[in-house]
Amino acid sequence: MVNKLKGESLDITKQNIERLKKLFPEVLTDGDKIDFDLLKTVLGQEVEESNERYQFTWHGKKKAILGAQKPSKGTLRPVPEKSKNFDTTENLYIEGDNLEVLKLLQKSYNGKIKLIYIDPPYNTGKDFVYKDNFTDGVQSYLEQTGQVDLQGNRLSTNTESNGRFHTDWLNMMYPRLKLARHLLTDDGVIFISIDDSEQEKLKMICNEVFGEHNFLAQVIWERAYSPVNLKKNFSESHDFILVYGKNTNGLVSNGLKRTEAANDRYANPDNDPRGLWKSSDLSVGPAIEKNIYEIMTPSGRKVMPPNGYSWRLSKDKFAEYVEDNRIWFGPEGNNVPSIKRFLSEVKDTITPMTIWKYQDVGHSQNASQSLKKLFDGKAYFTYPKPIELIKRIIELYSNPDSIILDFFSGSATTAHATMQLNAEDGGQRRFIMVQLPEGLEERSEAYKDGYRTLCDIGVERIHRAGEQIRQTFIENQAGLLSEPIDPDSLDIGFKVLKLDTSNIREWNATFETIEEELDLFATPFIEGRSELDIVYEIMLKHGLALTSVIETFKVNKHRVYDIACGHLFICLADNIDTHIVEAIIAKRDEYGMETSSVVLSDAGFNGNDSEKLNCIERLKDAGYPEDNVLTI
Repeated sequence: MVNKLKGESLDITKQNIERLKKLFPEVLTDGDKIDFDLLKTVLGQEVEESNERYQFTWHGKKKAILGAQKPSKGTLRPVPEKSKNFDTTENLYIEGDNLEVLKLLQKSYNGKIKLIYIDPPYNTGKDFVYKDNFTDGVQSYLEQTGQVDLQGNRLSTNTESNGRFHTDWLNMMYPRLKLARHLLTDDGVIFISIDDSEQEKLKMICNEVFGEHNFLAQVIWERAYSPVNLKKNFSESHDFILVYGKNTNGLVSNGLKRTEAANDRYANPDNDPRGLWKSSDLSVGPAIEKNIYEIMTPSGRKVMPPNGYSWRLSKDKFAEYVEDNRIWFGPEGNNVPSIKRFLSEVKDTITPMTIWKYQDVGHSQNASQSLKKLFDGKAYFTYPKPIELIKRIIELYSNPDSIILDFFSGSATTAHATMQLNAEDGGQRRFIMVQLPEGLEERSEAYKDGYRTLCDIGVERIHRAGEQIRQTFIENQAGLLSEPIDPDSLDIGFKVLKLDTSNIREWNATFETIEEELDLFATPFIEGRSELDIVYEIMLKHGLALTSVIETFKVNKHRVYDIACGHLFICLADNIDTHIVEAIIAKRDEYGMETSSVVLSDAGFNGNDSEKLNCIERLKDAGYPEDNVLTI
């Protein structure tokens, strides 16, 4: 029997059941059914059954949880004409409802995203809130974006007069965060921008999704530097950034690079040969009895620690520090002693604090100005995030080769910051941007300039930013290096994909329509879809990265796709025979691989079951497990 490739994303519910099966095989009954009474017995006293336990709930929460676990029937179709360096780039820009996209990314990117930054709608009464339809998310998305039914539902503003003002926002955020957590690496971190409107509720959601023990910080970003005098009471000048780790055990930030301002605090008033240093308080509280003792300064002054405090060093250790000239008594030898901390001995990085000043990471106004400059003086976005802010976030918890995800991409600042940081430190970070193609107001400046959706501007921003970064990179190294770094080594490209219904037809026959359905199923693919569309859907379902190398070779004029250097072979040609299979086996052997996966078009056998069986048996004889050979 040959396995058929399914047109659905990873089934998270089934995955959870498999995990339970491994942990507690005895609780499974009738195949994949869970005996909850038995599970409670196995867990003993650790089960909470009281109706009075503390919990955070709202109308629609259960539906949101189940909706996150429901597989998507969609796919991501490549759009080469909107992309840049389509065949070589490691970056992705995905147009579509992020709930469906997050589901589709589960198999290919589960546990592979090091850092997520999102700037979701703040629910201020003017924001668009996604109207999720958990029954058929892709169809709902196509209707909302006007791609199917012009009379369909549009995105709606979540006004405060809406009786479910907070509920709608919670139902939007919860399933997306649940899915996002699965994508993080074990040491992955998520940063979420928010203001006072939903900060409290967002933190409660995150405590539930990521675990309260995985909370890292609530950063305050100073986004404005001058008051708005029209405000009656307070002029808000900050946003919050919530930070959670997937697993904070052993997690340590990369720290912030030491700034010139931080280093300027070091001096060398006594010409110590070890170089620059700064003084540090010798006293510490609460007091430790054995470290309370009298110190005699070089001038003869007797000094004791302040009340309630003791010295940081024991008496013997203090004597060692004096001998090593690590204690400073002031220029006259009469000051309260302090410890000399040498710049040469401190770390190259400093631990970040939770208040981020605009002088360090920028503010909304200069972010708007720099973006306006990038678009030749046109102001297409209001309140974008500064590149310096996102760069700091990426620097703190990413590695040079990490994947960075932003599934509320907006103005694509995260993509810009990722490329900029790579150019500065030689990193090879990759980005995945996801954005709903929200239609632009016809009266907007962007619409008048030919842009139709937010995605159109986001893609153009990445394109322009990449060229700007490349040019600056060339200028900065001009004449400085004997062997300049090739600017083409910078990945300033991006591969555009868009959410759509599956390329694979669904069987929807009734007694009255069965003849028509049989005619349609002469080809299993939806009309108008390209081979490349189908290849990308197979890659998604197979769990391969969407930036995997795609090569082709021909066997008797029939094209075979070679994905990720032999990890997956696909043939969608007509008249598939054993010659094609033999060529696939030979190619696999060239790579020195024991096995890989093969997907063949069922229609390509033209109803010749004998030839199909011969091909399958030949693949099995060559070492292909049954589960690695599929038809579509």
